[in-house]
Amino acid sequence: MIHPTAIIDPQAELGSGVEIGPYSIIGKGVTVGEGTKIHNHVTLQGPTQIGKENEFFPYGSIGQQTQDLKYEGEPTHLEIGDHNLFREFVTLNRGTAPGSKTRIGSHSHFLAYTHIAHDCVIGDHCIFSNNSTLGGHVLVEDYVILGGFSGIHQFVRIGRHAMTGGVTKLVQDLPPYMIADGNPALIRGINQVGLQRRGFSEKAIKSLRTAYKTIYKKDLNVTQAIETMKAVEPPTEELSHLIDFVESSERGIVR
Repeated sequence: MIHPTAIIDPQAELGSGVEIGPYSIIGKGVTVGEGTKIHNHVTLQGPTQIGKENEFFPYGSIGQQTQDLKYEGEPTHLEIGDHNLFREFVTLNRGTAPGSKTRIGSHSHFLAYTHIAHDCVIGDHCIFSNNSTLGGHVLVEDYVILGGFSGIHQFVRIGRHAMTGGVTKLVQDLPPYMIADGNPALIRGINQVGLQRRGFSEKAIKSLRTAYKTIYKKDLNVTQAIETMKAVEPPTEELSHLIDFVESSERGIVR
């Protein structure tokens, strides 16, 4: 299961059933979970913890040190969950501050040339299209879809079930359940098709449509929009999450 041209550090740990292709390099401090498949010419550096049943396609660079110029060689980490797919030329960097982590969840697809910078936290069931790029300290919740060539500024948050169109530039937080598109990004509506496909109730979708109109179509500032949404009785779980996300935004939301 391990090609003879692969180079594996003696201090790397491989689970059962791991496959490693030609000319791949597994460095010191890398732990690879069972059933993971590493194609040819992949580089994994540590400290990196990789879960089970992941797949890394050729020329990926996983767990390299942060590109943050403040980094001075401290031990930092990358943590990857289970059942992820990383296509060609994906780059994932470790954290910056001593002991910090970049965290990738489970069941996500990262298409060719995706870049995830230091200290990012990615949820589960995400799809990052080709050339999606995250700056440092970006938070991405579950079920997010990024269109190709999307560029995400440092410290931006993207709420669950949100989506960006191709070549979208985000410099502020993208609220959950919304679709953003453009440069600069604008909110185009709720991710209704995605929500329907994932089994959201009509009541939940209706509440989010109303919230979208409250935030983006009425002549209200964000504080006024939040107060209006809080007056809904009883709020759905989805609406409550949207309100919490908007209230906790430090960079402001895309409007």
